Amino acid sequence: MPRFFVSGSAVDEENSVIKITDDDARHIARSLRMAVGDGLTVCDGSSREYLCELTRIRDEECECKILSSRPAAGEAPLDITLCMAYPKGDKLETVIQKAVELGASRIVPFESSRCIKRPKAEKLDKVVARLTRIAEEAAKQCGRAKLPCVLTPVGYSEMLRVAGEAELSLFCYEGERERSLKSVLKAYPEVKSVSVIIGAEGGFSADEAEAACRAGALSISLGDRILRCETAPSYVLSAISYEYEMR
Repeated sequence: MPRFFVSGSAVDEENSVIKITDDDARHIARSLRMAVGDGLTVCDGSSREYLCELTRIRDEECECKILSSRPAAGEAPLDITLCMAYPKGDKLETVIQKAVELGASRIVPFESSRCIKRPKAEKLDKVVARLTRIAEEAAKQCGRAKLPCVLTPVGYSEMLRVAGEAELSLFCYEGERERSLKSVLKAYPEVKSVSVIIGAEGGFSADEAEAACRAGALSISLGDRILRCETAPSYVLSAISYEYEMR
């Protein structure tokens, strides 16, 4: 069943009506060629999803009748922030898509000293808009009820500040030899928020690792194999899902 996101203001529970506008309305009318009476799922971007039936279809606005509502079932039990150093090519798009599928609620692209590709300031708005669309499509595909947020790329210090807002901040570092991802997750069974910091193709410098630890992040090893920068986020987020969701 098609899934759409709307703002809370678009939901009129008193009258059992939801309005879908702009690009999503055109997608319903033109691309999907849906008809009055067809069913769809609408999410308010927070904690509920609504099973609906289309009652009016227009390019600029579609109207749905709410048949029932329920708490969202596709969300992780904790708030996950992925901080990803800017990689080469279109790897960030793949990282965001998979991170959303694995439960990330926020993606923070950032610049580190070893980033080969750096976003151009004059293109940031378009880049973020595209990445946000990728996150939204992934959320629809995998049954998420909350629309994950993609932040505008930030510098290293600002990334550490954002990552530090989580109860548990994980700094994935190839130079770590003692503390493993498994041991840390086992040691923090009750956390409600986690941030994961992943480097670009060249990893992190020793100075960056030291700065992360000073900021409160725990340096962790992902094992003896060297993972590609686009593989590491899925590896860590899968481990988090296993530890905190599969109980």
